[in-house]
Amino acid sequence: MAIAVTLKLAALTALILVVIGLPLAHWLSFSRWRWKFLVESVVALPLVLPPTVLGFYILVAIGPQSPLGRFYIAIVGHPLPFTFEGLLFASVLYSLPFAVQPFVAAFEQVDRRLIEASWTLGVSRIKTFFKLIIPLSVAGVVTGFVLSFAHTLGEFGVVLMVGGNIEGVTRTVSIDIYDEVQALNYAGAAKTALFLLAISYAVLLGVYAMNRKVWTIWPQK
Repeated sequence: MAIAVTLKLAALTALILVVIGLPLAHWLSFSRWRWKFLVESVVALPLVLPPTVLGFYILVAIGPQSPLGRFYIAIVGHPLPFTFEGLLFASVLYSLPFAVQPFVAAFEQVDRRLIEASWTLGVSRIKTFFKLIIPLSVAGVVTGFVLSFAHTLGEFGVVLMVGGNIEGVTRTVSIDIYDEVQALNYAGAAKTALFLLAISYAVLLGVYAMNRKVWTIWPQK
């Protein structure tokens, strides 16, 4: 059950980050606003902030006394913390830099002359984004998706703070491993940990293989 919850959480988090991360990365890559480093710092904050600290602030931000929490209760009828939806919200924030930064790096590699040529030919900015920038940045987009997926698989601190440990709802693989160790069931913990290790390694192996094009028979010149 914990494996199913974890895979569902990781997949939804990665998909949501593609939807919100691509426009954000595009703005960060092409905006000339002199203060955009403030936004870049906020996006990168989860990389250096302790997960328990981030989880605490998210818990406060979505709690029943917060504006967001009250709005959610008015719509759905129950609080957001310690639900799968709350856990998903926290996971998106926690994994944001793992998606956005690869997107930005890929967009910055696109030749600006091609973009300007597209505009000169009368192609709108939105069509240029989807028909030119995205196709030329596929490797970076896939990397961001995969890294955010893999990062979500191993979440612990944020998951425990925001989602708790509810069987079948918010109990993920990392929490399950912790519980098994606490119960001195090292055999069970080893099996779950091995599964998580295998999935994480396979995901990263795919990313590195794609970026290095190891399946290409003839080297590109």
